[in-house]
Amino acid sequence: MGRALEEIIETMTDEDVLAEFRASKALLEGHFLLSSGRHSAHYLQCARVLMNPERAGKLAAALAQKLPRELRKEIDKVISPAMGGVIIGHEVGRALGVDAMFVERPTGTFELRRGFAITPGDKVLMVEDVVTTGLSSREAIRAIEEAGGKVIAAASLVDRSGGSIELGVPFYPLIALSFPTYAPDEIPPELARTPAIKPGSRAA
Repeated sequence: MGRALEEIIETMTDEDVLAEFRASKALLEGHFLLSSGRHSAHYLQCARVLMNPERAGKLAAALAQKLPRELRKEIDKVISPAMGGVIIGHEVGRALGVDAMFVERPTGTFELRRGFAITPGDKVLMVEDVVTTGLSSREAIRAIEEAGGKVIAAASLVDRSGGSIELGVPFYPLIALSFPTYAPDEIPPELARTPAIKPGSRAA
């Protein structure tokens, strides 16, 4: 396992993690259209909390430490879905001392590109930034397994599923947050009065 993981003496508490999000102004308030198609008054912009390499490394090491010790020893590769999972996946790979790769959707379906390859039977940790419905996570897991890997667990910085996530493998989030989300026909009037923003296109 990597030195970054060894250097963490105590596990980060939820408040420690939230402090990192606040310090990087990554916790946004407004009206957001999530990638799941649901709406929310809150959004965690993980790209902001991960833009500082030292902070990204610390959070990734804390996430890696959440994994059971025996599981950490089994992992051959870390693979993440692009784009959101790329940075945290890379840093978790560093913490675990294994290669990190990513799958992407050039034609709408996740696949390995850029010369990335899996040795048949490789044991893979799938890493995301934020999990809400689990749809992209399940799609990434399917792509990894179709490429010959065996996904033995999934991990994410944030679990926004409210505890309802089912990925078919053990799931280890660094922190679980339960901001309400709404279907398009369920949006509260006070939220509907503000135009929805897709967070990925939001400036700062």
